[in-house]
Amino acid sequence: MRAHIVHPDPSSEFYTPERCFILESWNTPEDEGLSLARARVQPGVTTALHALRATVERYLILSGSGIVEVDTLPPTTVTAGDIVVIPAGKPQRVTNNGETDLVFYAICTPRFRGSAYQALEPQ
Repeated sequence: MRAHIVHPDPSSEFYTPERCFILESWNTPEDEGLSLARARVQPGVTTALHALRATVERYLILSGSGIVEVDTLPPTTVTAGDIVVIPAGKPQRVTNNGETDLVFYAICTPRFRGSAYQALEPQ
């Protein structure tokens, strides 16, 4: 891998069936070990219950507030600066309980692939 700077294009943000917006900041075969996406959940929205096969995910909360549900942990409030660690294969979802967008980075190891996504509720 070579040294370089990446400037994610905000206009490439897209809405997902998971009920959130995603901006793929870093997800490339040149770095199989990690991906980084900015997620944005609108006020009052709960993302779809899902899991990632063979992929550990971490949420780094940037702004807003939410209630995170992961595996058997009790629903927990998160705010800016909090980190949520989600082991591979564990169910997860987040509810924006604030009045502004909940924004966080989703950091996946190895990098996120669509084939890892497992929907756990009807879509």
